[in-house]
Amino acid sequence: MNIVRSRYTRLLSLCLWLAGTCVAEPPAWFDENGPTPAVQQAIEVLAHADADGLEVRDYGVERLRAMFAALRGDDETLDTERQNHFASELTAAMTRYLNDLHHGRLDPRRLGVNYPRANNEFDTESWLSAAVSENRLPRAIAEVVPAYPQYPALIAELARYRKLIGDPAWRNPLSPLPGGKILPGQSYADLARLGKRLQQLGDLTTETTPPNRYEGALIDGIKSFQERHALPTDGVLGSGTLFQLNVPPEVRVRQIELALERLRWTPSLDDRRHIVVNIPEFTLRAYEFRDGRSRPVLKMRVIVGKVGKTATPLFYTEMRVVEFSPNWNVPPSIAKGETLPRLRRDPGYLQRAGMEFVAADGKVAAEYSSANLDAVERGQLRLRQKPSRGNALGQIKFILPNTDGIYLHHTPTPQLFRRERRDLSHGCVRVEAPVDLASFVLADQPTWTRERIVKAMERGKSSFATLRDPLPVIVTYSSAVYRDRRLYFFPDIYEQDRHLAQALQHHANNVKALSNTRAVKNFMH
Repeated sequence: MNIVRSRYTRLLSLCLWLAGTCVAEPPAWFDENGPTPAVQQAIEVLAHADADGLEVRDYGVERLRAMFAALRGDDETLDTERQNHFASELTAAMTRYLNDLHHGRLDPRRLGVNYPRANNEFDTESWLSAAVSENRLPRAIAEVVPAYPQYPALIAELARYRKLIGDPAWRNPLSPLPGGKILPGQSYADLARLGKRLQQLGDLTTETTPPNRYEGALIDGIKSFQERHALPTDGVLGSGTLFQLNVPPEVRVRQIELALERLRWTPSLDDRRHIVVNIPEFTLRAYEFRDGRSRPVLKMRVIVGKVGKTATPLFYTEMRVVEFSPNWNVPPSIAKGETLPRLRRDPGYLQRAGMEFVAADGKVAAEYSSANLDAVERGQLRLRQKPSRGNALGQIKFILPNTDGIYLHHTPTPQLFRRERRDLSHGCVRVEAPVDLASFVLADQPTWTRERIVKAMERGKSSFATLRDPLPVIVTYSSAVYRDRRLYFFPDIYEQDRHLAQALQHHANNVKALSNTRAVKNFMH
């Protein structure tokens, strides 16, 4: 179980046992001897909030330091009124910080991300009071951060990239490429700085001396860099690779900070098996819980919704049903915008595609007629594609309860998975290895062998498998991903990073505007 949740449960149980209800006492920042060590600990924690990708300025650290220094009067005794005011301000800042650290600065739903907001899972005030009274504030804070393995790895990468800001190797862009690209064996004026950048990024060993020409280890370093930045790994130093090499470290720092913010939004899954689809990466991963942590056991390419047209939404849900040999009920938007125009141009497409007309009562009409097409246009009939290898859903559909009608499914066009960029669907997520995914989804139901799954997919008649336990599925968006001991960056295809950065800036402005008022104590999410 998640450490934070288990400790909080024990605290809540103790409160209920003692008093029937639990009202958190304010943190004991002072005792009979004056300020406790927790005061300085708290100020230092806030002063280093940027280590977790947060904004130090959001917590009024300099103001708190000034207030703390002014607590004693000329006779060196504590001013009680100032002490109480300082304690109130420090509690407000720490409460805000802990909330930010635990589940993010923003409510993801306000940005169109349909994640559940579990406001009651973490009682911040009780947690803070207990940590201060037990003199364990730094250790307690370390237990508040998200439990995902990505989180500490991204924290380490954040620190590493911050060190590159202002480094001489990054002060100016690399020189333009003669002829638009540099091939193996050719010379390039900026080979020395190129080698230095690759070394600092971990794509070239620090012992490597850059050659006089573009060759050898330098080419391997470029291939490594290309792989980590969603570029063709051809080893050619072209315009696309040069563009990514010239991205300033502060831009990468921001990408990592945004990835950390999204991890703080992500619902806690404790020890549950789950599936994660990361849209910018065009990748699905399935996770098992082993040896006390989540570990990826399956990875595959996916196709997601088209940029600017049918973008795949971000959400959390729980899969409960798998459909084999599915029918495809053509969505009205697709029917009106694509299928009906095609049928009017080519009536034979109805039979070739295995489509039929279905009434609200389930009655089926397979014959082509203008009247039926018009009825679909009016919403009186719907188009349905029967199960087959050519069905738009392929041979299997993983049903996901959500408000946007999105699901995972197979596809009759697997060749599309060979493309580097795969925003090609109407919004649903097409999976590269459906049998492997079904085997993972139904792994705790031994009767669903791989052979049985394949037979059900090929039967040509719709059938269903109900999961024994609901399986969490997260459709997320992270342009910075740590895996295989390396940091990868991906294009912001839906401009979600840009929108999130703007929202965080607006949030910071609001905090700043409130920082000199009493309202800051109650400023929450």
